[in-house]
Amino acid sequence: MTFMHERLFERVPGWYPSAWYRVALFLAAVVLLLFASANEALAHAVAEGDKGYIQEITGVHLISFAYLGAKHMATGYDHILFLLGVIFFLYRMKHIAVYVTLFAIGHSTTMLLGVYYNIGINSFLIDAVIGLSVVYKALDNMGAFQRWFGYQPNTKAATFIFGLFHGFGLSTKIIEYEISPDGLIPNLLAFNVGVEIGQLLALGAILIAMSYWRRTSSFWRHAYTANAVMMSAGFILVGMQLTGYFVS
Repeated sequence: MTFMHERLFERVPGWYPSAWYRVALFLAAVVLLLFASANEALAHAVAEGDKGYIQEITGVHLISFAYLGAKHMATGYDHILFLLGVIFFLYRMKHIAVYVTLFAIGHSTTMLLGVYYNIGINSFLIDAVIGLSVVYKALDNMGAFQRWFGYQPNTKAATFIFGLFHGFGLSTKIIEYEISPDGLIPNLLAFNVGVEIGQLLALGAILIAMSYWRRTSSFWRHAYTANAVMMSAGFILVGMQLTGYFVS
C-alpha cells in the first residue's frame, strides 16, 4: 500500500456522523441533478441545436468542430469525474502530464478510428462502461484493490485502457450525428483538437480547486469521503445508462 493510501485509511476511523450526513446530502443532490436532466444525461449527447447543425453542414468546418469537441468534453460529467479521479493524488505536473497524455492517446485513437471505420457501440452500454471507469478509479484511490486482493493494478495501463472506452463513447455519439463524408477527416481532427482543449480547460479548473483544497487540513480528513462520493456518482451513472438501455 502506498504512503498516500496509508494516510487515507488512517483518516477513515475518524469519520464522524456529521461527515456521513454531509455525504448523504451531497449524494442526494447528485441524484436530483442527474435525474432533473435525465433526458439529456441518459443519452449524453450534444445539444439538439448542435446536432442539427452537424447534420446540415458539409465540407471542412474546423473552428465549428473544434468548438463542438471542446464543449462536449468540458461539459461531459463522466469524463470530468474520471479525470478528477486520475489526478486526485498526483502532485507533480510531470506525473499529471503522463497520465493525461495516456488518457488523451487512448480516447483520441478510438474516437478517430471508430468514426472512420464506422465502429459504433450502443451509446447506453458504452456510457455505462465509462461510468464504471469512474467507480474503478475511485476504488483505486481508496486503496480497495490493495486491501481486497493485496495487489495494485497498473494505474497507467488502466488510464490508457479506460481512455480507449471513453474514445468509443465519443465516436458512438459522432456516428449518431451522421456527419457528412465531405471533409470528414479534417473535421474529425478538429473535433479531437477541441476535445483536448476542453479536457485541458476542465483539468485546469480541477487542478486550481485541488491545489487550494490540498493546502487545508481538511484534505486528508475528507479525501476518503470525496472518493466514496465519486464512486457513488459512478454507480449512479451506470444505473442510469443501464436503465436507458433496457427501456429504450
